[in-house]
Amino acid sequence: MRETSTRSGLSWRRRVVFFASIALNFVLGLSGDSKNANTGAKAESHTSSSKTGTKVFLILVGFVAVAMFSFFLYKLWQKKKRDEQYARLLKLFEEDDELEVELGLRD
Repeated sequence: MRETSTRSGLSWRRRVVFFASIALNFVLGLSGDSKNANTGAKAESHTSSSKTGTKVFLILVGFVAVAMFSFFLYKLWQKKKRDEQYARLLKLFEEDDELEVELGLRD
């Protein structure tokens, strides 16, 4: 069982890295900096790169927050399902007094 949790952990990490790289590409594509564009003053380039870095950081924080919220909701759903199954199991094995009285096993 430990092997499967390690594999799923690696799979989860790969997904996070994959989505983070896609987000990074979107941010860099939306920043408007291209190699063919006219280069302005170096001060403008510096402020643009700091803005891009801030955007990348905020997007990554957003992805992490969504991932954590999704994980929390999944665990909550899993607990709810487990409780429902346990209640069904208890109901299945609870003693029914009416049935015993009808069959004459008990007065």
